[in-house]
Amino acid sequence: VQLQASGGGLVQAGGSLRLSCAAPKRISVTNRVYWYRQAPGEDRELVASMIGGGYIDYAASVKGRFTISRSVAENTVSLQMNSLKPEDTGRYYCHVGQYWGQGTLVTVSS
Repeated sequence: VQLQASGGGLVQAGGSLRLSCAAPKRISVTNRVYWYRQAPGEDRELVASMIGGGYIDYAASVKGRFTISRSVAENTVSLQMNSLKPEDTGRYYCHVGQYWGQGTLVTVSS
């Protein structure tokens, strides 16, 4: 496993979680970094991206609720998720350069 994702869990609707993805030093988070998610029975979808000098974009469904960030010093990528909804349930994956994390499960109960 190249990237270690953590921070998932069970949370009630309206709650918050912070996902983190730690990369080994040879995989720099100054690359393009992304968070994807995959709900049961669904295709993987792009949730948030950070490219180059800091261009950031979000899926319309999470805009205003999720925030992607990175720490170059710690070589980590994070996803702060607020005001969670049941439809945010899924396995979340970080993607840095050409590498993928193993995913961390987020379950939002109604």
